[in-house]
Amino acid sequence: MDLFENGKVVKVCAPMVRYSKLAFRSLVRKYDCDLCFTPMIVAADFIRSAKARDSELTTTYSDRPLIIQFAAKDAQTLATAASLVAPFSDGVDLNCGCPQRWAMAEGYGACLINKPQIVKDMVRHVRNQVDKPNYAVSVKIRIHKDVRKTVDLCQKAEAAGVSWITVHGRTADERHQPVHYDAIKTIKDSLRIPVIANGDIKNPKDVQAVCELTGVDGMSIKMTLQWTAVALFLYIEIGILLLLCLPFISAQRWQMIFSLNIWNRVAWVWKRGFLAMIIILIVLFLDAVREVRKYSGAQINKESKMYPNMIDHVHMKLFRSQRNLYISGFALLLWLVMQRVIQLINQLAAAVNTNSALHVQIEDANKAAKRYMEETEQLEQALKDCTDESKAEGNERLRNEVSQLKQELKTSAEALNKSKSEADAIKKQTEALAKDYDHLLQNQMKLQACTEIEDKKDI
Repeated sequence: MDLFENGKVVKVCAPMVRYSKLAFRSLVRKYDCDLCFTPMIVAADFIRSAKARDSELTTTYSDRPLIIQFAAKDAQTLATAASLVAPFSDGVDLNCGCPQRWAMAEGYGACLINKPQIVKDMVRHVRNQVDKPNYAVSVKIRIHKDVRKTVDLCQKAEAAGVSWITVHGRTADERHQPVHYDAIKTIKDSLRIPVIANGDIKNPKDVQAVCELTGVDGMSIKMTLQWTAVALFLYIEIGILLLLCLPFISAQRWQMIFSLNIWNRVAWVWKRGFLAMIIILIVLFLDAVREVRKYSGAQINKESKMYPNMIDHVHMKLFRSQRNLYISGFALLLWLVMQRVIQLINQLAAAVNTNSALHVQIEDANKAAKRYMEETEQLEQALKDCTDESKAEGNERLRNEVSQLKQELKTSAEALNKSKSEADAIKKQTEALAKDYDHLLQNQMKLQACTEIEDKKDI
């Protein structure tokens, strides 16, 4: 394992329960991850059951370098498990940092940091029994409240031949408290072997900051994919809003697009997925609010004074939680804006269609009135041309026809007036909808500008 010999910071994907399987390891390796760990495997079960071996460990030739993490409480069990996986891996890691109650009750995990002699024996047994010269043996630990005990543990493991030590900068009782990077730095300064920092390292900026704080050789990164998904969802929302606001696509055309059969086919998937994303956004928004309040509190400031190197970490966490708050808040706001814009587009399209139908009716009424007037003129001309004897009869007939025509013309005029009144009402409604649409477009542009400013701040 020569990863630590080239002088650069080694990026490590931390062992995560149920996540660090082969598929996940293959994915993170495509994104510049230098070293991967498997999830923690109980060594005794791994030795005893072939079914457990097949279930817990799957790998390929391209899944390298790979470290198998074991939970063990005696030296021979760990050495036997290491011998079984040695042909398929580049090293084993002893988990002395798991704080779960079941693990500590069974003698695994973080309880081993109080048993340095057992840890030392386990490292020596693996070194003596695995016939592979460059095979790595590492230990992952949590710190003691008294850092001197942790330094003593690490020095004993170093004397036993451990390849490197991964330090999670919290005690066994701590969960979400700030990481004690000053303790990691003290451990690093006390050892000659490489030290990997672990805890609250979620992006490349964290890697650089923690490296400067502690001077370690590697970073164990737990990737938080949820905020990447939220940011992607936010960008998708912005893209959809920009697409909906394109000036050369009319509201009627958008309505035709919305009425395509393909939307009916995927509607149930779309609605459920969208609802799930909104619920996740609300949960993450509330979590971001909690994080902002947590890292803005007086207790954190007090702890920062007790640990001088913690202040930078607290500021980094506060900045990240504020960023997450803005991202989730903007995503929720843009979702509401997008819903309203789609409703306005449908209403505008319906108003335009109604207005077009009314214009057709008005044109038809005008043509009918014009035709009636032409017929009336023809009848009047015929009256002038007829003889005196037939004038009385003709006049009576003409009066009846004129009366009938006047009645029809009156009916047509009333229909025309009614159509004009409806057209005016539709026109006013259309103008109101257009104003609402323009107002929402301006709001969306302001939101986009705010988002770009926030993105620049993140950079």
